[in-house]
Amino acid sequence: MDGAREILFYAFSFVSLYVQVFFLIVFLQKRKDLLVRTEKIQLPNYPAVTITVPAYNESHNIEKTVKSLLEMDYPKDKLFILIIDDGSTDNTWQVMQQYVNNPQIQLFKKENGGKYSANNLGLEKSTTPFVGSLDSDSMVHPESLKRIMTYFFDASVMAVAPTILTYKPKTIIQRAQSVEYDFSIYVKKMLSFVNAIHVTPGPFSIFRSTVFKQIGPYRHAHNTEDQEIALRMQENHMKIEHAPDAFVYTISPPGVNGLYRQRLRWIYGFIKNTIDYRHLLFRRRYGNIGFITLPSGIVSILSVIFLLFFTLYNIVSFLWNKVLALSATGFTLHPETVKLDWFYVPTSAILFLTILVYLAVFNSLFIGQKIKSGKIKLSFNIILFFFVYSIVAPFWMMKAIYNALLGYQSSWTAERDARGI
Repeated sequence: MDGAREILFYAFSFVSLYVQVFFLIVFLQKRKDLLVRTEKIQLPNYPAVTITVPAYNESHNIEKTVKSLLEMDYPKDKLFILIIDDGSTDNTWQVMQQYVNNPQIQLFKKENGGKYSANNLGLEKSTTPFVGSLDSDSMVHPESLKRIMTYFFDASVMAVAPTILTYKPKTIIQRAQSVEYDFSIYVKKMLSFVNAIHVTPGPFSIFRSTVFKQIGPYRHAHNTEDQEIALRMQENHMKIEHAPDAFVYTISPPGVNGLYRQRLRWIYGFIKNTIDYRHLLFRRRYGNIGFITLPSGIVSILSVIFLLFFTLYNIVSFLWNKVLALSATGFTLHPETVKLDWFYVPTSAILFLTILVYLAVFNSLFIGQKIKSGKIKLSFNIILFFFVYSIVAPFWMMKAIYNALLGYQSSWTAERDARGI
């Protein structure tokens, strides 16, 4: 039994290190192509863009979201905003009325059908060559749209994903998430370099409108339509880029319950969408999405769950052995016999492999920070990240697997209510 556990530990560790080393090699090869701009830029031309803002019970956030769009440095006659009330039960529609006379903005109200249906209504109403959406709990950096549009100068690029950051993290849970988002900057950019992005996030991903004309509109997709449309694009060999300097600030869940429900939906959606698109796995014609992104995602889910039980087993085993030893010899302490010696330092292969994996994770995190702000910052938030996610993540992953096996659909509304934002 111990042998089986060690074999699984080595297998999961090998995959984790393999992916991290692969990303590092990609980074070293492509770092000169990593475009991060801090100054204002001017475009040779400004294509017209339509942004859909789906809103469900967002009366407290919708104003900040729309204000950030209106304050973007982009020609007013080239930026159109569609705000869609998706059957809200609060006063979201009333708050939206302040924009009724704004020439850039159109307001729509519909029965609740989910975010994907609101985005599809936006697609129906838009006439511009580029379209996108912005979640109504998110705000955009003034330069984000211009930075994104530079990638479309390459005619092969069909969509561009932004960099998502936490908006003013205050609670322990939000501060832990801020570290995760820094880490994801690096991961997503490396995936874009190898054409293996599997999510075009709801907060401000921009598409050529021809994408939806060619492969169809958004689908319900297990309440993760942003994952499904990216996989469908990969299936149809459409290139997705990532703009690391196109910042979008999202209001992250402030508490454990909201974080748990959000990530439960994400992981459940990943599992179900991977099943739906299983034909992409290990097929040369679909490239790295089937050889790297989807397999490593599956292994990551399983390894996090395994690591929880592996750690608990080792802790319980250690304590039990100590209890047995104390019961046999009794407890005695002679200070003069206590001495430091390298002999007592643990040197197991498992320990060194664990340290190596954590060093690889730290390296990815620091590169993500460097991309975001140009500097590396050691902070207490990193400790919070490892502490919070080590405890909570295995449970939402196990629940996601359970729900996927039994066909229990995740609830966007329940998540929205649990987040309390």
